[in-house]
Amino acid sequence: MLAAVIFWVGTRDQSAPTQAPAKTADVASADEDDTTESATKSEDVAVSGNTPSERSEPLPGAAQPGAASAAADFAPPARSEIPDDEFGAMVRKGRDIFTDTQQHADQFVGNDLQCANCHLDEGRRPDSAPLWAAWAMYPAYRGKNKHVNDFAERIQGCFRYSMNGTPPPRGDEVLVALESYAYWLASGAPVAKNLPGRGYPELEAPEQPPSFTRGKQVFADHCALCHGSDGQGQRAADGSLAFPPLWGPRSYNWGAGMHRVNTAAGFIKANMPLGAATLSDQQAWDVARFIDSQERPQDPRFTGSVSETAEQYHGEHSMYGQTVNGVVLGQDAPPSGTAAKVNRP
Repeated sequence: MLAAVIFWVGTRDQSAPTQAPAKTADVASADEDDTTESATKSEDVAVSGNTPSERSEPLPGAAQPGAASAAADFAPPARSEIPDDEFGAMVRKGRDIFTDTQQHADQFVGNDLQCANCHLDEGRRPDSAPLWAAWAMYPAYRGKNKHVNDFAERIQGCFRYSMNGTPPPRGDEVLVALESYAYWLASGAPVAKNLPGRGYPELEAPEQPPSFTRGKQVFADHCALCHGSDGQGQRAADGSLAFPPLWGPRSYNWGAGMHRVNTAAGFIKANMPLGAATLSDQQAWDVARFIDSQERPQDPRFTGSVSETAEQYHGEHSMYGQTVNGVVLGQDAPPSGTAAKVNRP
């Protein structure tokens, strides 16, 4: 069984449907609102701190994992249908940036990830935050920054948090190309309709509280083969990163949506292991808890105090600021956006 848990090579075609979903969380990508509803506590890991000062509104339009449902309502245009004109050239540029962000937007990236690591099949796959389902839902109010965001600002947030980098400025060709690609993928999609398959699935609370110890075993059994026993990913023979890191200085930071255990669990359940999403809900929750209990780059909104940052920005599904096995997560986090590029091919 392939062992990719959160990230993998996103350029592979993974459009084959899986089990039909029943609920889909209203999440456009990997760095959605940081505060969520309820949380569960691990029964075997010492946890303290991180009492949220507020929580966001419940995520609407819930759905269980699986990709088949979205195809019934909408399907993005075929790759061969990109027009052969100036607009089509910008769409292709956006697709190139999306699938190989390290090569085509390196100046804005501060880790080893690609956009397509969290949005599978070139941003086409349902239940992995497909671009076609997100485009028509903006402008929208986001609890993460407490104001109405347009789609350009939404993409800028992905660079800041999930890519641990610097947002492209408005009008920059990188941002325009990504917007063009998303717009083209949404060709014919209804406006302001929460399409099935949008975002990542929202799982019901597990029968047992998510367990760091059980998650560690799930990781060893199903994930380490691709992502390495240390979670730092693995490189191909040419030096390119085949499977990106799941934690550490070259992964997503503490502000990214994927750092939340519930978001990671939904992603994992719907899409992992790569090509054969066979983990149970409990396994998905457990391994998400294990992965998101590891140190990573600091939240860009860091106030100078982990406890204050946790209270202001992090809900109960976040492990930021909590003490896990004697370590306060976030306390020793490397500064956000500062990962050196020496490991890149």
